[in-house]
Amino acid sequence: MNAIDKLNLLRSGKLTVTQNVKSFLDKIKKENPKINAFIDVRPELALNDAEYLDKNREKLKNKKLFGLCIGVKAAINVKNYNISCASNTLKNYIAPYDATVIKKIKDEGGIIIGITNCDEFCCGISGEKSAFGVSKNPSAIDRIPGGSSSGSAAAVAAGFCDIALGSDTGGSIRNPASHCGVVGVKPSYGLVSRYGLIDLSMSLDQIGVISKSVSDALLVLNVIKGRDERDATSYESKEIKLEKLSKIKIGIPKISVRDERILELINKKVREVCEANNWKQEEVELKHINLGIQTYYPIVYVEFFSGTRKFDGRRFGKKIEDSCGEEVLRRILGGSEISKAEFKGTYYRRALKAKEIIKKEFASAFEKVDCIVIPTVPKLPHKFGEKLSVEEEYDYDVCTVLANLAEIPAISVPAGKIDQVPVGLQILTRRFDEGKMLSIAEKFE
Repeated sequence: MNAIDKLNLLRSGKLTVTQNVKSFLDKIKKENPKINAFIDVRPELALNDAEYLDKNREKLKNKKLFGLCIGVKAAINVKNYNISCASNTLKNYIAPYDATVIKKIKDEGGIIIGITNCDEFCCGISGEKSAFGVSKNPSAIDRIPGGSSSGSAAAVAAGFCDIALGSDTGGSIRNPASHCGVVGVKPSYGLVSRYGLIDLSMSLDQIGVISKSVSDALLVLNVIKGRDERDATSYESKEIKLEKLSKIKIGIPKISVRDERILELINKKVREVCEANNWKQEEVELKHINLGIQTYYPIVYVEFFSGTRKFDGRRFGKKIEDSCGEEVLRRILGGSEISKAEFKGTYYRRALKAKEIIKKEFASAFEKVDCIVIPTVPKLPHKFGEKLSVEEEYDYDVCTVLANLAEIPAISVPAGKIDQVPVGLQILTRRFDEGKMLSIAEKFE
């Protein structure tokens, strides 16, 4: 059952909030040890909130998220929960406050059901880098769920919550959504406040939604969006609404993938949707999309290095260099090296210039087409135990980093399966055009 249908039951009283919470808590207790999607669940907090909503149902039932249960990535602060970023560095850190998105969710009657697993400090593409053990993919149990928001995607796919929040720096919502066969939305940069997010890269990060359907994602996005005085990069925005679509033109750029079957599946899906809706498709030229990875990682390394200087062992947990895993340390050392005085910011500044080129190139493309469709991930998720080089791991991001660099919205929706493994299709539109993006995504859905 999707969240919209559940909401109607909760508002009518046919399903109590306590029943909804208990059903998820029971399922998590029984099945989470196998999936490892949640790493901190506090039943007493969720049940107290449920009891309050049930007692005040008549007064509160029209709240936008009344009684729905939300899983939250371990990098987003939720008061009284262990927000560890799935790292031993913050293993004992209990959040003293709610992130802005959490406050908005609670104000609209949403209940936090627990904190989800992720790659340590959001550094990873597979869900294998967590200090709390790997998350499993409920849709392909022998394969990775994708990362870094691995637990959030796995929790939605496994039916452990109604909806989940993740963060997306270069695909960390869309990548696991694709692998787990669910919907993942990365909003435009600035649409959603980042206050309370333990950031990986301040100029790329966005908090977004993982859900069972496009309509569920829209529901939550309308709650968490908007200007926040505590985040200078955030913008005010009108309510996001689904649009009536007529003459839509889909842009298809030339892009190389490791598994050609993925391109074939997506091209087939595009043809079907175009024929069903009398839409058109045409090739679009994006000359610099092959620079995405080379542009993305220098920015991430430098900004992550800068952001981790607060984890010095004095204020928050342990000193990060003494307690983190290999991938986190790699990015810290890389950022430290690029930031050295003798380089005078050369590589970081060049990466920012390349980011602007990519941003302008997408803006130009959207003058000719309404959206761009590309694969979410260029290969199937690998099986647990497979050894990948660092370069092969980073290649998972080749299709997703583009939206973050261009600061535009992107959504991954299920396109079908290959070898019984889910494959996602990615839709990108111009900045702050989430309404059109979600409307197009619903047709693909």
